[in-house]
Amino acid sequence: MIPPRPQATEGRGSVLRFARAFRRDLLSALPDRLYRAWMAEFRSPLVHSFLCNDPALIRLILKDRPGEFPKSNRLRAGLAPLLGNSVFVTNGPEWAAQRRIIDPAFDGGRLHETLPAIFEAADAMVARLKPGLQDIEPPASHAAADVIFRALFSMPIEHETATQVFAAFRAHQEAQPVVNLAGLLPWPRWLPQPHSRRTRQTATQIRGLIADLVAARMQAIRRGDAPDDLATRIMTTPDPQTGQCFSEPQMVDQVAIFFLAGHETSASALSWALWLLAAHPQWQEAVAAEAAALTPDMAGVNALRVTRAVFREALRLYPPVPMMVREAARPQKMRGRPVPKGAQMVLSPWHLHRHRRLWDDPDRFDPARWSCPESRPSIRDAFIPFSAGERACPGAGLAMIEGVVMLARVLDAFRLSPGPVPPIPVARLTVRARDGIAIHLTPRKAASSA
Repeated sequence: MIPPRPQATEGRGSVLRFARAFRRDLLSALPDRLYRAWMAEFRSPLVHSFLCNDPALIRLILKDRPGEFPKSNRLRAGLAPLLGNSVFVTNGPEWAAQRRIIDPAFDGGRLHETLPAIFEAADAMVARLKPGLQDIEPPASHAAADVIFRALFSMPIEHETATQVFAAFRAHQEAQPVVNLAGLLPWPRWLPQPHSRRTRQTATQIRGLIADLVAARMQAIRRGDAPDDLATRIMTTPDPQTGQCFSEPQMVDQVAIFFLAGHETSASALSWALWLLAAHPQWQEAVAAEAAALTPDMAGVNALRVTRAVFREALRLYPPVPMMVREAARPQKMRGRPVPKGAQMVLSPWHLHRHRRLWDDPDRFDPARWSCPESRPSIRDAFIPFSAGERACPGAGLAMIEGVVMLARVLDAFRLSPGPVPPIPVARLTVRARDGIAIHLTPRKAASSA
């Protein structure tokens, strides 16, 4: 059982009507034909965009010529109140310098150093879960935020400041629309960006709390008693080309995107993966069998082969970031169509991962399809939950470990069954459920002894 896809629209209607629908939920605002199209062009008085589903175009934009397709300035304008000049929105030399500092902290050889934070957060989540029917999204968000705070600042979510940041992010998610006017209109640079008052307020609150954490950590670094966590590693790593470290304001920008990317996206992926397991008992039991033998080390994590396949399939069906936007820096020609300079290039993992000409039975939950992914070369460029190429998410490896460990720990403790109403996915900051994701939890030990 898979929740139905949002009902896509085929009617054009007015630009204003489309913009309103797009603001409410971009998944249902776009036409159903995009699940078969290789490329689609959209023109309006507001924006000229191309949605690209052809794996060759994905590869061109993200891997072969990324410098010709930078992050859209309209995206940057929409997220600026919270993310400032973080690595997520910058381009060119500024972005490259940021990645030279950040990437070493997330190097694959150092991921084992984050395992204690991940296992502690997973076990804390299991301890908080209660038997019975419940919306799994809030506890998943709580757990994902817990991982970020433990991994970044060596503090659990129960810490007072961590709790305040978590609450402020929840408020910001509700205040921030998927599409801001700054992201749709060619807004003059000299005019203030049209963000809502609530969006600005929540962003200011979050950045103030993060600034306090960064300042406290900088003082600990100067004293020589800072813990060896991600924040310390990033703040003490100089750019190998310039010798410069992040300033405190620059670090606030980076922590904001680490928390947004590592918290919102992980919570979305975990919530949908748990629901998919609740709806597919045979896969649930296979994960539970693996989980029973899990040890808190990389060898134990690497042994979770079924669990990893389940998590990858959840990322395919419900990619946390449903769309990415790049901008054509110069005129191009793609699939015989002229692409003007400044056109918005939309890469949609939501459509790409369910594309009817790329995947067998694309709407079916089938983790077995990952047993031999290399047998389908096109899948390499048709599965981009963390983007791809030089701008792929630096925390992708951490996110994969977090996802499989969380799934294993929860399934080791509980048997899951779906709630009475299948969840309907909608796009907010990430892909969430319109009315929550209801799952019934039954303790496994009680169930096995009954």
